[in-house]
Amino acid sequence: MKPRILLILFALCVAALPAIGAEEAPFETMMLDNGMEIVVIENHTVPLATIEIVVKNGAYTEPPEYDGLSHLYEHMFFKANKGIPSQEAYMDRARELGMVWNGTTSDERVNYFFTLSKDSLRSGMVFMKNAIRYPLFLEEEMAKENHVVDGEFDRNEASPFFQVYRATNQKMWTRFWSRKNTIGDREVILSATPEKMRTIQHRYYVPNNSALIVSGDVEPETVFAIAKEMYGDWERAADPFEEYPVPEHPPIESAVDTVVTQPVNVSMLMIGWHGPKALDDVKSTFAADVFSFILGQQTSKFQKNMVDSGIALQADISYYTLQHTGPITANIVSAPGNVLKAKEALMAEIEKFTDPDYFTDEQLETAKNLLEVDAIYNREKASEYAHTVSFWWAVTGLDYYRDYIENLRAVSRQDIVNYVNTYIKGKPHVVAALVSPETQESLQLTKGSLVQ
Repeated sequence: MKPRILLILFALCVAALPAIGAEEAPFETMMLDNGMEIVVIENHTVPLATIEIVVKNGAYTEPPEYDGLSHLYEHMFFKANKGIPSQEAYMDRARELGMVWNGTTSDERVNYFFTLSKDSLRSGMVFMKNAIRYPLFLEEEMAKENHVVDGEFDRNEASPFFQVYRATNQKMWTRFWSRKNTIGDREVILSATPEKMRTIQHRYYVPNNSALIVSGDVEPETVFAIAKEMYGDWERAADPFEEYPVPEHPPIESAVDTVVTQPVNVSMLMIGWHGPKALDDVKSTFAADVFSFILGQQTSKFQKNMVDSGIALQADISYYTLQHTGPITANIVSAPGNVLKAKEALMAEIEKFTDPDYFTDEQLETAKNLLEVDAIYNREKASEYAHTVSFWWAVTGLDYYRDYIENLRAVSRQDIVNYVNTYIKGKPHVVAALVSPETQESLQLTKGSLVQ
């Protein structure tokens, strides 16, 4: 039996379960006096532990002169520090501990994580402490890493889809584009200095802007004791977001378009709207999750009218939960000559989103049930669940996440209508088309041709 079928069968039973409230959240927390939060996710299924540090940092903290330096900092994390004299020594110690490790940078979160044997918990905690608190930013290591990140640019820029994504986002975020540009600016990264890394460190890598998450075969009391020992003397700093507030993104004032030409065999439309700020419009964030799920199902009117009709090869609309204006994005892949028809069909479909019969009550309940199943299933692998918790800690705070399933279950048809009317239907947007030069010429795609 396929996993998806298992989820569907399980979903039929989920609606009868009592709501999972905050008191049943599958983790325990402790706040150190310096403002650092410690989160423990206890799961004794396998004898492993994941140690994760999460920092409220990322693209949203970056003015143009720092565009991409949160991402570069992530790379420099796995280098020399007070306890490890070089990257070579870092790698040797990681091998000794048998660690699997990585880090990620996104719009509103940077996280670093190690997974290792539970017997090496204390050693792994020491390793993490030295990396987060005492980086050295050696010039020779930084010069090497600048070019590693530069290589990421080359790989991304080789993708036609990256080109249309970048073009769309530049027009969506205009004045503050750097604060949504996670990969950053090539020249800023290549010219970065250890001084800029230290500026980021002293501004954002402070205890009251960070959390330690430990998951797996661990005891909360043990983790709390080690965390207090290793981080209790880390000095609290000023709130970086009071001293360096994140600017408000100006709204999209009117529909704008752009055409990206690449040697592609299909066409793609990317359409973007400014969506909810997570903590300012909580109801709409949950309505967005449920509605996007409904639209993505093969039985939905959206899929039947967009894909089964032959207009599009693929169609979806998604919302990315962020506190500082989450984007709503439609992606439509079509045959080359259908790009304008696909745009027209999508706009016609959006007009129907608020019709009483656009989706059934059964589709609404099934969407909520399956999303709930996915949320519960995500908790089963402790190492992956740590990443989920760290995301919500950074973006919305854990109270939002503790109430996730309860709020998901509460989504009504009217909530979805309000979400669509507030953020999508009739609202200014950015539309970009990815086409081949031949398609651009045959369809005479120029500025304004996509927004008429």
